[in-house]
Amino acid sequence: MQANDSSDTSGQAPELPERSGKKRAVPHISIQSQSNDQDSMVLGGPVQTGMTEWLKGTGEMSDVVMSSRARAARNLAGFPFPPAASSADRSQIMEICRRCIESLDRDSGTTIRWFDLRNSEPMDRRLLVERQLMSRQHARGRYANGQGGGDCPRGVAIIEPDERISILVNEEDHLRVQAIRSGLALEACLNEINRFDDGIEEIVDYAFHPQFGYLTACPTNVGTGLRLSVMVHLPALKMTGELEKVRNAASDMGLAVRGLYGEGSQAAGEFYQISNQVTLGRSDEMLLREIEGEIVPNIVRYEQHARAQLMTESPLVLEDKVFRSLGILRAARLLKPDEALEHLGLVRLGVVCKVIPEVTLQTVHSLLLLIQPGHLQRALGVELSQADRRVSRAKLVRERLGSQSR
Repeated sequence: MQANDSSDTSGQAPELPERSGKKRAVPHISIQSQSNDQDSMVLGGPVQTGMTEWLKGTGEMSDVVMSSRARAARNLAGFPFPPAASSADRSQIMEICRRCIESLDRDSGTTIRWFDLRNSEPMDRRLLVERQLMSRQHARGRYANGQGGGDCPRGVAIIEPDERISILVNEEDHLRVQAIRSGLALEACLNEINRFDDGIEEIVDYAFHPQFGYLTACPTNVGTGLRLSVMVHLPALKMTGELEKVRNAASDMGLAVRGLYGEGSQAAGEFYQISNQVTLGRSDEMLLREIEGEIVPNIVRYEQHARAQLMTESPLVLEDKVFRSLGILRAARLLKPDEALEHLGLVRLGVVCKVIPEVTLQTVHSLLLLIQPGHLQRALGVELSQADRRVSRAKLVRERLGSQSR
């Protein structure tokens, strides 16, 4: 695959300029040749809006585990971390990382789509957040220390068409390599990010300390720089009053419990992201064994037990909750995103418990995306005010759930 901005046909991109203020040898980036059936990196949008990987509803324990995600935080040696870097440094970091990403080996039939977030469409940034391909912080370009902003040099690469891999450049760290899959599949996610991470590390030097491991902007990521997380759906535990016990137990084990869109988001619909908080002193294998082998299976068993308990001991309570939500979604004329998410969470419970046979899991999962502001407006092809979005969201949900009342 040839670099888009190079006319050099020798197989190497031109040497990048040295970092201003300090002499530093920036490596030549070897652009590996790719087979003719693969395209070069695609620049810019539009973001695709079909079913994304994490909502396919397949994989192990997918009745409870919506998705698994692995993320590695990395920084280039010799550069300040993004929150402390100058705009010139961030620009050079972004160019180095973009060329590294473009040179990576990838599966046949896939394409790398690169977004320079300084000049990308606001709608595309919103869609990428809603599809779990980057964080809200990265969309805004604002760091925790108040630095940055919309014009901060930053980017994201998406491997299409499956969207299992996204690589964030100049978020909190220079690079964040993320893999996401449906169901409980943390080991597969870890293997994927290791493949891309190793490819990048062959080209550039990472900031690494022999005692502490990979150095990162946030101290909690120092070490392996690895975050493993799962998104779980726990409505039955909420209904049986056991949810707080599970949340407290997770916190006691050093796990973070957040809402659907990560840090700072609400857990509407009883969708939760559970992830490790500390990486120092923990190997990849240790984290994988604890989270995928022990913690998540236990949470799944608790939720499945709560569902079975509701179906055998309180079937009318379960059916009443589920059908009330289905009735609201089929009749509402105004819907806010969180309200729609709450009711869709209960409808999903009804589908997996086979209480609502006429609604498919794929329909529910597609609506989890379509009710979001960006996806709703892209589907309708028009920008809407908040008030108009509530009307259009309700209409779309009624249509998708087969309402007879128009």
